[in-house]
Amino acid sequence: MANASAVAETYPDFESQWRSDGRSDAWDPTRPKGLAQQPPLTVEYQAIFEASLKDQAAGGRGNNYQSSCVLDGMPRLMNLTAPMEILIQPGLTFFIFQEAFARRIHTDGAPMPEAEPPSFQGYSIGKWTDEDGDGRYDVFEVETRNFKGPRAMDQTGLPLHKDNQTVVKERFYIDKSDPNVAHDEVTVIDNALTRPWTVTKNYRRDPKKIYPTWLEQNCAETNNHVAVGKEDYMISADGFLMPTKKGQKAPDLRYFK
Repeated sequence: MANASAVAETYPDFESQWRSDGRSDAWDPTRPKGLAQQPPLTVEYQAIFEASLKDQAAGGRGNNYQSSCVLDGMPRLMNLTAPMEILIQPGLTFFIFQEAFARRIHTDGAPMPEAEPPSFQGYSIGKWTDEDGDGRYDVFEVETRNFKGPRAMDQTGLPLHKDNQTVVKERFYIDKSDPNVAHDEVTVIDNALTRPWTVTKNYRRDPKKIYPTWLEQNCAETNNHVAVGKEDYMISADGFLMPTKKGQKAPDLRYFK
């Protein structure tokens, strides 16, 4: 209990369940999805993005692999399409998601490891700072590297570079005028971009909800999409394989008689 008390006195109050403020699940929540995001993409990756949007408009999945139960990974996780809880320990902070694995953010001062296997979430190191000098931390700075893919920034298939050399830098803090609002300033540095891209995610919690509500999430259980080779199909209500877009060819059935 003494340790819990020390944490409560030293760190900001991030308890309870956080949700997106609901404006949009687009990467930049201040702008509509799609081309209106005006992402600073290179010519090559702008073409990939436009092809993804075109394929989705025709019924395909585009550059969004979520329909195949591929993990969202970072930085897309921080769009918070489902609730998140933050648990703080002196050497490790956990971001616990309803629809994803927990993020482990290491705050013990150790450097980024050189032999850590890459993952969709990457490896995160963080530092708590006391910017206003009142003796209590108020800003959480996080850097995440060491990714694998494919990953996209939102459901439109807004692309990240296939080399997976993404670096994500974040600044978390509680709003000074409303303790139930938190901000995440996210900067993405990626070779698909012509410059670092910074957006601010805004999260809100219900102060009356002492015990947050969590729903069990199983992608495979509710997913009616089927990936065969490089094509995405669907299972109809009567249990048959069906196309997702006009003119789509049936899968190769050479091994069926």
